[in-house]
Amino acid sequence: MTGFGVFEACDLLGRTILSVIGLMAFSVSSAFGEICETLREGPTARVVAIADGDTLDLETGLTVRLVGIQAPKLPLGREGFEPWPLGDEAKAALSDLALGKMATLYYGDETRDRHGRALAHVLVAGEDGSVWAQQALLEMGLARVYSFPDNRQCIAQMYKAERIGRVERRGIWRHPFYAIRDGADHDALLEHVGGFELVEGRVLNAALAGGRIYLNFGRYWKEDFTVVIEAAGQRVFERDGIDPLALENQVIRVRGWLDELDGPRILVTHPEQIELLGAQ
Repeated sequence: MTGFGVFEACDLLGRTILSVIGLMAFSVSSAFGEICETLREGPTARVVAIADGDTLDLETGLTVRLVGIQAPKLPLGREGFEPWPLGDEAKAALSDLALGKMATLYYGDETRDRHGRALAHVLVAGEDGSVWAQQALLEMGLARVYSFPDNRQCIAQMYKAERIGRVERRGIWRHPFYAIRDGADHDALLEHVGGFELVEGRVLNAALAGGRIYLNFGRYWKEDFTVVIEAAGQRVFERDGIDPLALENQVIRVRGWLDELDGPRILVTHPEQIELLGAQ
């Protein structure tokens, strides 16, 4: 994808009003291959356990993390961890979709995480065809798109599915915990530091300084919300032919883990974390 292709694709999705009836079934050999043609087919096995809304176990003993999405988190043995709203609902939805059924894994780039779990897109066999688990959960409003620089396949298609859930106000999109934050309200953003957030607003200034690119959402960079792109992330943008500095005065939505350094900020490592929503 060259130029501002990734942003333009997200912009197109943002302008499209979509509707869905039930879950969309895909033929493994045809429709899914056309959607995610760069994926490599992996093993097929029966799903024997569901840990949460984006993690399942196969009969082979392999644990699979559904790559590209983030479902509401559950404690899973972590002491003191507060479950995210609708975590049980997301787990139940994945159980209804996949438990006891045959599933085929499809790999993008990185195939394992640091815990040894498979990172894969999952197609679950059904009577009317195979269901793409990631798409189903996003359309139900029980997951958000969550990408990494080493696993970027199918993100435009997943944004499309996420938008269906959001436009229809399904699942998480009715809950304030998952609300899209205002990039101009730095005080409110500080209340959500440490969380995975979607933040949108106008980039008032884009600058390269000290080897980092800063997309500033306010006039006072010491306290306002900022998107930061470090050198490694800049190389990813450059390989895709995308110049983040051209986002000045654009309205964007960015997603990532919110931290605080000279005000609230999100570190962006790859273009798929940003959606272009419009310009002045």
